[in-house]
Amino acid sequence: MDLHPLLYSSIPSWSSVGLLLSYFGYLAIFGSFLPGKIIPGVTLADGSRLHYRCNGLLSLILLVLLLGGGVAAGLLSPTAIADRGLELLSATFIFSFLVTLYLYIVGSTSRDQSSSLKPHIAGNIIHDWWFGIQLNPQFMGIDLKFFFVRAGMLGWLIINLSVLGKSIQDGELHRSMVLYQLFCTFYILDYFFHEEYMTSTWDIIAERLGFMLVFGDLVWIPFTFSIQGWWLLRNKVELTTAAVVANCITFVMGYVIFRGSNKQKHVFKKNPKAPIWGKAPKVIGGKLLVSGYWGIARHCNYLGDLLLALSFSLPCGISSPIPYFYPIYLLILLIWRERRDEARCAEKYKDIWAEYCKVVPWRIMPYIY
Repeated sequence: MDLHPLLYSSIPSWSSVGLLLSYFGYLAIFGSFLPGKIIPGVTLADGSRLHYRCNGLLSLILLVLLLGGGVAAGLLSPTAIADRGLELLSATFIFSFLVTLYLYIVGSTSRDQSSSLKPHIAGNIIHDWWFGIQLNPQFMGIDLKFFFVRAGMLGWLIINLSVLGKSIQDGELHRSMVLYQLFCTFYILDYFFHEEYMTSTWDIIAERLGFMLVFGDLVWIPFTFSIQGWWLLRNKVELTTAAVVANCITFVMGYVIFRGSNKQKHVFKKNPKAPIWGKAPKVIGGKLLVSGYWGIARHCNYLGDLLLALSFSLPCGISSPIPYFYPIYLLILLIWRERRDEARCAEKYKDIWAEYCKVVPWRIMPYIY
């Protein structure tokens, strides 16, 4: 197999770099000025509290309208992104590396100048670069962690729309592609409609911003989450009516569990007395919720996320494992994250956490794990 054409097509062109920087510039400018609900984040260790402008849905709608206008005016090809997939992937990877290098240097400088923190040793360099040093780094007033998550989710939609345009242009639009596009579009729109819930997630409140998160947000989310669309571009899959119905049931179940559990957690953090499923919430130690989905499994939201990921892959059939890379990866990632979260909670809540684990013995999937 000759890899030279593949490698050559992966070299970022100036047009792909321009597309990428224009995209980030749009999000930075319009994300800062478009109206949106201001949501206070959790209180940080130093007592400060960040505030997030949740205008992602408006930013999405405006961007789609602008792109649609550019296509209608003949200024932009609807397949511009699909035609430069590998270029944009490599350009985004390089950008992620440079950003995390900048974050490492800035974080190292600020930490080394603090007398209350130990200076770096050589063995910490890779760890600090990978996992990050700063919890909530800012750049020109923009919270980078929140910004990159938004960029990844919106980028996923834009890639999918270009892939859809490519399939229409090639005359290969099938029911499997339509089903995949509908599921992903609904999920992304719903994410931005409930964007404020993101402010209380593990990524925002606990993870430091390093290569792991930046790469995950900017490269992994848009390019790996869209792998099913790329695969369907080159592989025709005819779905039976029964397969379509089963796929829809999987998606609806995943969405109900994912959205319902995250909403319950978010509402509980804002108002611990708010009823859940029509009843007063049951709480252990005054801190840990054991009502609703959180009384079924300790990470029930992960179950919903896994079902959704599976529903994105099912339209591709079962002839190849490639479209199932994302749900398989997500399963490994969430189990690893769940173990880290459990260790952190055990240290933080001690006896209260032990009691909670007795009341809610299942980690993610009831009666299985």
